[in-house]
Parts: sequence; C-alpha cells; structure tokens
Amino acid sequence: MNEQERYYHTHKIKMAALDLDGTTLRPDKSLSQATRSALQQASRQGVHVVVTTGRVFSAAPEELKNMDGLEYMINSNGAIVTRLSDRKILRKSLLEPAAVDDLADFLKGQKFDVEVFTLGGAYMNLDAYRELEAGRVDYRSEVSRKYVLSTRTPKDDILAYMKEHHGEIENISLNFSDMKQREEMFDFLGRRGDVTLTSSVWYNMEIGGRGTSKASALQFLMDMLGVKREELMACGDSMNDARMLELAGLGVAMENGCDEIKQIADVVTASNAEDGVAKAFENYVL
Repeated sequence: MNEQERYYHTHKIKMAALDLDGTTLRPDKSLSQATRSALQQASRQGVHVVVTTGRVFSAAPEELKNMDGLEYMINSNGAIVTRLSDRKILRKSLLEPAAVDDLADFLKGQKFDVEVFTLGGAYMNLDAYRELEAGRVDYRSEVSRKYVLSTRTPKDDILAYMKEHHGEIENISLNFSDMKQREEMFDFLGRRGDVTLTSSVWYNMEIGGRGTSKASALQFLMDMLGVKREELMACGDSMNDARMLELAGLGVAMENGCDEIKQIADVVTASNAEDGVAKAFENYVL
C-alpha cells in the first residue's frame, strides 16, 4: 500500500472538484458514460461533486447543469458560484469596475483577440468571430473553433461592451498567436495588484478579479458545507487548476495535463481520453 492509499484508507472524500476541459470532458468535449456514472454514484453516496471550470455558466454542458445529484457549479475560474437546483448565485468575485475601465483603455489597438465573460454569457469582437468562422485562426483546433463559435456572442466593439458592463465582468480572456507577446503581457499585467492572472490553454491569458480563483470559490463552499481540506479531491490539467489542487487534500492531475500541474499534484490519473476522472473516483472516492 503506497502513501496515498494509506492516507485515503483513513480519510473519506466528501467533496470532489472537477475541471471540465482537458479533465472531465473527453477531447471532443463530450462526457463519457463511465465518467457520468462515477459522478452520479459519488453523489448518491453523499459526496459533493462540484464542477470548477473556466467556462462561463452559459457555456457549460447542459447535461452537467441538469445532472441529478450535482449540486454546485463554479464558473469563470471562481468568479461565480451557483447552486444548480434553483440556479441561485451564491457568491460573486468580479473584476473591479476601475480595473475593467483601465484594461479596456490599455487593450485598445492591441493585436490579439479579447473575450469577455459577464452576466453568465461570453462575448467577443465581431471581426474576430468572423475570422474564426472563416477558419483563419491558426492556434485553435477544430474542436475549439466549433466550441467558441457555438458559445460566444459577437459584439461590434468588445472593449466598449466591457466598459458598459464594467461592474459585471467575471473574466477577460486574451488569446495570442504570438507567444512572446503572451509572455510579455503576463509579465506586464502581473505587476497589477487588482487582478488575478491564469491560463487554461497554451495560447491564452485569463484575467480575473482581485483574489479570484477556483480555490477561493471552493473554500467558500467547503466552509458552507463543513468540508475539511483532507476531505477534498480536486482534478485538473491546466494552470488555472493549480490553486485548487494545492488546496485539496488529494490533488489529481490528468496524464494529458501540463508538467507544472503534474508537479503540484499528489497523484496522476489517466488522460481525459481514457476516463481519468472516472478512474480517480474509482480509486479514491467510491
């Protein structure tokens, strides 16, 4: 019996936090039957199964939002916590209006795509949407392209939209074709004290509010439900999952995850193409 097996023979998992893309969902964005069954069985056994995603609420799969036993969903990297039974928002952690206005001014003239998550919806510039429709965005896979086209609402001027809704911004996503520019932007915006930076894919940067993270949203739910850190399992694949894996008593990285996440994790499960989340549930929860 290894160290993790010994630990989880004496500590019972009471909450499981699950990233979606690259983790719970298969590469084609579907939910496998094995994973669906594992989540439902855990819920029946009294485990709080919590989706913790960078996706805005409207872009999350309907089958998860309507799944029996699934109680809570964390969206936009921790900006919004929703109780699924009645769609009540329990917690908001938004960008500060002054920060949004400043970022909108700074982003004028920049040569990368901007997406804005607000009011539970996702928005992007009309010109960028048309470029994506035409297949002229080389850093997105075909699966990613279809997902974005089906979940984003185009706006004539995304920066003006940001300012108009500056008190309701959950997250801002910047997408880069130039990786040097991405690195420079991480360095520059990382000096601000009023935002939180993270990333879910190699070509993007995600800007959240001060102190916003999947971990802080999970801590809110854990405090509300009386769950201890050693009773939390968290599964993820990207850097926007790092803090929640550090928070969890058992941090689980996907085999397809980035190297940094694997170094943070306590264990590595199979890839999302091989139902790694279902296997983690079988090994540590069920």
